[in-house]
Amino acid sequence: MINLTRHTNIALGYFFLVGLLGVFLRFFFVIPIPANFRYVVHAHSHIALLGWVYIALTTLIYKMHFSRAGFGKIYKRIFWFTQITLIGMLVTFPFTGYALFSITFSTLFLIASYFMAWFILKKTPPPYRSRSSFKLIKASLWYMIFSSIGPWALGGIMTTLGSGSIWYKMAIYFYLHFQYNAWFLLALLGIFFYFLEQQNLEPQKGHFKSFYWQLNAAVILSFFLSVLFTEPHWIYYVLGGTGAVLQITAFLKLWQMINPIWKQLQFSSFLKLLLKLTGVLLAVKLLLQLFSAIPYFANLAFNFPDFVIGYLHWVFLGVVSIPLFVFLSQKALLKLPKWIFWLYFAAFILTEALIFYKGTATWLELPLLPDYFKILAYISVFLPLTVGTLLSKNLLTKRQTSAK
Repeated sequence: MINLTRHTNIALGYFFLVGLLGVFLRFFFVIPIPANFRYVVHAHSHIALLGWVYIALTTLIYKMHFSRAGFGKIYKRIFWFTQITLIGMLVTFPFTGYALFSITFSTLFLIASYFMAWFILKKTPPPYRSRSSFKLIKASLWYMIFSSIGPWALGGIMTTLGSGSIWYKMAIYFYLHFQYNAWFLLALLGIFFYFLEQQNLEPQKGHFKSFYWQLNAAVILSFFLSVLFTEPHWIYYVLGGTGAVLQITAFLKLWQMINPIWKQLQFSSFLKLLLKLTGVLLAVKLLLQLFSAIPYFANLAFNFPDFVIGYLHWVFLGVVSIPLFVFLSQKALLKLPKWIFWLYFAAFILTEALIFYKGTATWLELPLLPDYFKILAYISVFLPLTVGTLLSKNLLTKRQTSAK
């Protein structure tokens, strides 16, 4: 038997470490720290995406499709091999940056993720394969594989063109786009549709098909928003803008599908509130992407990196992490006390406000608040504090959700 609650706690443990690394990075601007800032950033970003989000998503997908399927041995081997690669990155990136051992572990992680994708795509039991939820999850896994072209390309780019090349940035943006806007987002939607199907609330096939193809077209076309920092030919602005518009129309279609059945959705009132909150955060994300298709705002984002940092944290801490809390709670893999979540959310909103404030102040050449960096660092402490408290409570809860 596989203790999936333990796997959830491992994912939360990575989230806690990501928060600690984030606080550590913010104290670089407060006190002298004898460490390499860029190296710590590499560890922070890798464990955020590949530790917390990846492990939480794959644990949920396994719980959904494989609880009684009898493929536990294969999954356990892939899972623990993945943990070796993550721990390897965690202990090498902060001290070496991109070097032999950190690159080796990150490469092994890519291989582990291919095995996980193969496992889910090939071993998912037939009853689930024709469902809308699986179509979304299947697409998300292919996007995850596709995103890895970015990391594979980095080695050759660094060797031939160097890290200052625009192609180096393009490879990173390629990877981040298809992680954030495809793998994460479509997997979360697939999990949400799974809950709808379990409660016999699945929208009409025709409506889903329209939503599905609009969303996939949006994923591909909105990638061109990531290349606008190079000030390319006007056609790229059109393509990126079309992708941003299609994202909005796709999610409007989703809202039209969900609205009539929302009251029937069997989630607690608290979890339904968090899903509504996610919808608001997602709407802000979509509007920010739409604005980034306009040349003036595309240049603004490139010249003032606080806007990009704020956007990435907005998506990671809000649009992605909050529904993960919801779905893990709904599957009894996580107990989420209200006071912990609201403290987490307050810290998230306050730190985001401060990050965007700094970007705006720099853009408009306004003076920063006195002790700005101290305020940001001290408020940031509440992010790992809340996640650590959540992890502690779940470790102490005598509850086990298992699968074969």
